[in-house]
Amino acid sequence: MLSRRVVVCLDVLAGRVVKGVAFQSLRDSGDPVELAAAYERAGADEIVFLDIGASPEQRGTMLDVARKAAEQIFIPLTIGGGIRSTDDVAATLRAGADKVGINSAAVQRPALLTEAADRFGSQCVVISIDAKRDGDGWRVYTNGGRTPTNLDAVEWAVEAVRCGAGEILLTSIDRDGTQSGYDMELTRRVVDSVPVPVIASGGAGSPADVAQVIAEAGADAALVAGILHDGLTTVGALKLAIAAAGFPVRVAA
Repeated sequence: MLSRRVVVCLDVLAGRVVKGVAFQSLRDSGDPVELAAAYERAGADEIVFLDIGASPEQRGTMLDVARKAAEQIFIPLTIGGGIRSTDDVAATLRAGADKVGINSAAVQRPALLTEAADRFGSQCVVISIDAKRDGDGWRVYTNGGRTPTNLDAVEWAVEAVRCGAGEILLTSIDRDGTQSGYDMELTRRVVDSVPVPVIASGGAGSPADVAQVIAEAGADAALVAGILHDGLTTVGALKLAIAAAGFPVRVAA
C-alpha cells in the first residue's frame, strides 16, 4: 500500500500567503518560502503554491517564489495559477516546480493537458478542479472560484485524466476554509471515477477529518492549509491520525 500524503497548500497573493473562507475574506498568513520550509521541517510530504491572483489578473505565475522555494525545500513542489501554455509549464518546471497545477486554461482548452503530458510527462500535470455543489452534482468554477462553468466536476475529472492529467487536486469551494470537514461525497465520486491519485482539498478542521477523507472517501492525499497556518494542529498530528486509521505515512526524518 502506498503511503498517504499530507499536502500543505499555500495560497499566494501579492507575494504573501493568504487564507479565507469559500475563497473570500482573505487574511495574511506569512511569507510563502519561510512557511514552506517550516512545513517541510514539520514533516509535510508536499507543498502546493497556488497563485490565486494570476488567472483573474491575466498574468503569469510566480516564478520568483518558485525559485526561492526550490532552493530551500526538497519535498515535491507544485505550482499553480496563471498556467496557460506548455511554455508556461516549462518555465515553471525550470524554476524548480516538480508538478504544475492547471485549472482555468485547461477548462478553456483541454488539449493543453495533452500537450503538457506529451512534452513533460503526465506525472507532472495536475488538474486543479474547484467545485461547488449545484443540485445533485457539483459545478466547476475557474478564475479562483469566481467564474462558473457548464462543466460537471466528476465528468470533467474523467475528461481531464483522459486528456493527460496525472493527478487531481479537488477543492470543494463550499467547504474551503470552513473547517467543517471535507466534502466526502464529492471526493468519493471523483476517486471512484478516475485511475489517478486524488488530493482532497477544502474543509479540513481536525486530524480526524484528514484521516476520514483518506479512509472513507479514498483520497490518496489530504490538502491542508488554515488549520496549520492558524496553529490549530500540526503535520505530525495529521500523520498520526492517518496511521491510526490503518494507512502508511512517511515518517519525518
